[in-house]
Amino acid sequence: MNKRDTMITFTAIALSCVLAGCGENNTLTTQIEPSDPQFADQVFSNAAIYTVAKSKPWAQAMAVKDGEIVYLGDDKGAQSYIGKKTNVYDLGGKMVLPGLHDVHIHPLESASDATHFTAAQYDTIDGYQDALNQVASENPDAAWLIGYGHNIDTLLDLDISPKALIDEVIPDRPVIIMEQTSHSMWVNSKALSLANIHASSRDPIGGVIGRNNAGELNGILYDNAGNIAMDLAMQSLGDEQSQNYNGFVEYTQPMLLSHGITSISDARVYWQRDQLDTWQKLQADGVLKMRVSLGLWAYPEASDESQIRALKSFYNTAPNSLLKVDQIKFYMDGILVNTTAAMKEPYKVDWLKLDGNRGVNYFTQARLEKYIKALEPSGFDFNIHAIGDRGIHEALNAIEAASKGAARHRLTHVEVVDPEDYKRFSALSVIADAQVAGEFTQPHHWQEMQPLLGRERADHLVPIKSLSENGAMLTLSSDWNVSTLNPFIGIANAITRQPEAISLEQAIAAYTINAAYAMRQEDIVGSLEVGKLADFIVLDQNLFNISFEEIKATKVTQTWIHGNQAF
Repeated sequence: MNKRDTMITFTAIALSCVLAGCGENNTLTTQIEPSDPQFADQVFSNAAIYTVAKSKPWAQAMAVKDGEIVYLGDDKGAQSYIGKKTNVYDLGGKMVLPGLHDVHIHPLESASDATHFTAAQYDTIDGYQDALNQVASENPDAAWLIGYGHNIDTLLDLDISPKALIDEVIPDRPVIIMEQTSHSMWVNSKALSLANIHASSRDPIGGVIGRNNAGELNGILYDNAGNIAMDLAMQSLGDEQSQNYNGFVEYTQPMLLSHGITSISDARVYWQRDQLDTWQKLQADGVLKMRVSLGLWAYPEASDESQIRALKSFYNTAPNSLLKVDQIKFYMDGILVNTTAAMKEPYKVDWLKLDGNRGVNYFTQARLEKYIKALEPSGFDFNIHAIGDRGIHEALNAIEAASKGAARHRLTHVEVVDPEDYKRFSALSVIADAQVAGEFTQPHHWQEMQPLLGRERADHLVPIKSLSENGAMLTLSSDWNVSTLNPFIGIANAITRQPEAISLEQAIAAYTINAAYAMRQEDIVGSLEVGKLADFIVLDQNLFNISFEEIKATKVTQTWIHGNQAF
């Protein structure tokens, strides 16, 4: 076949594809003739390649040139792409998947050395106080002592005020300890004083100042009340940026790549604490190896006008950059376990003495509408924390009222969803983002919420099957380090959590093509198709041939990004 005949044949094939209405997954794969001297850089053969593309879900071999997939098919067809300089990888029948995405993760916070200690779960006052004594002696020069990891239930069961527990050991330096969910902070009297929080203080927007029955401060700051105090503590460090930077480069990024995660969304970028600058430095220094979208934190106590101006100025989706600044992280409410998630009906217990006892709003529906109207035209998509049925309902209302319909907003967590709102996700093109990797999300733990919610509302928590059956696009993510970042634990849990289980195919799509859509990159990654970039992973076992317990133990043997081996 001469060159002219080749061009005529290729044009005819392409035209027939157009006339037949080929969809985005029906990619024309015969774009390099066997006689073409343009050989591939890499050929991967003898593999079980699950492409996630509906038109061609499985392949045996893949050829990559200049970081782009140029062939998917059988081993025989791949031979024509092999030249003298082609690197050929015989994968020995191993499974290949598109690179996985985690669209809700805290990669800077979770690995930073900015915290001085981890607060273990002690059963006694002495256990906590011994640990605090040790922390104080090991960090004599720290202006604030910053910790992480306590369990608020255990703490409140002790026969002492949480504030007094610390005060007895460390009265002269501020101490702040983030609870493992990040939705409360445990502080001493010195920290309260520096944060200007006293007995007559009013609760801040989206937060609650903890008190005992006599109205005295007990040392627990819920939700945004705790965030305000933590901002002060972090400012005292002076070098939070270097600690976040080093933690990501030395720990987080290698661990993500070793688990096959090639794209992430930072779900809470505290830009007033220089976290945006940290990400930009990672990109500028050339140490960023994965694709990242940033969710800029919307501060509840900020002036809307000045904050909107600032957020608009940060938007950046430079072509060919691994880093995109294109999402806004919004909180509608708190969490269930401390009764701050926004509920339609009152909680069964009244711990915080809130008006109506239906949780808190970081932002009202009207304020969310204002931000969507202002920021959506700039290109921003909203990643909206919504856990309670009222918070979810109000977020959907705001999107319905304010969005022009072209955005890719998503509600994350979606723990208690009113069945009347199931269909609204699809109708409004809102993505449902859920986290099921944590054991606490499994159905046998649902009953633990009955004392707070009652039997009916505590049932079907995180209803991923119900949402999917009603047409919602589903993504699965980790919220690391609230839950493990291991996506294979998330996949295994997703397919076994009856009556809210989904299929293996759906779970994989939630971590790949659906998540790529949420990050606005489904045209280049998220599935393995000719013309897309070679972001893919190699597994030690085929997920379709093993039990869910074996899926949890799956290991990634290779991770490739844009045709380069990253792990």
